[in-house]
Amino acid sequence: MALDNVMKEIVASADAKVAEIKTQETAEVKEIKANAAAAIADMKIKEDKKLKEAVELLKRQELSSAELESKKIVLSKKKEILAKAFETALEELESAPSDVKLKQYKAMVKAAKTVIDSPKALMSPNDSFTAKQLGVSSVREDPRIRSGLIIQNDDESLEVDMQYSTLLQTIWDREIKTLSEILFG
Repeated sequence: MALDNVMKEIVASADAKVAEIKTQETAEVKEIKANAAAAIADMKIKEDKKLKEAVELLKRQELSSAELESKKIVLSKKKEILAKAFETALEELESAPSDVKLKQYKAMVKAAKTVIDSPKALMSPNDSFTAKQLGVSSVREDPRIRSGLIIQNDDESLEVDMQYSTLLQTIWDREIKTLSEILFG
């Protein structure tokens, strides 16, 4: 009997230990699950935040890219308009009536005489002014000239380019900054 009692006590003690271990195990499992759920929730919050930031970044990049592309298109159109304005101004100068051109050419010769004493002129084959009309020592046609004059000294060591395209380009280059500020802000 004493052995039975000892056995019962050992079994009861073992059962108590097993129950205690099971209780602890259940508590630990609950704690692990709770910690895992909290960690998962934190990770989800962090990942959602990262995702939101990434979406915002992409959105800003796309908007910036679209704005840049829009500005490029507008800039291209403005440049096209400027080039057309340049060409239109040049065409108007080149197609001016002979009396207007003669007056302009005489003014060119007068300006060149401040640098060259006895000038001679090169001009377009499309113009037919004489040396006397222009006030120069001689006139020679040059097919490279569309309109306007190139004034030279006798030995051709000094030359003043007064072609309309050159004069217009000089004015253009000088005023492009002002023009750009007006057009492009």
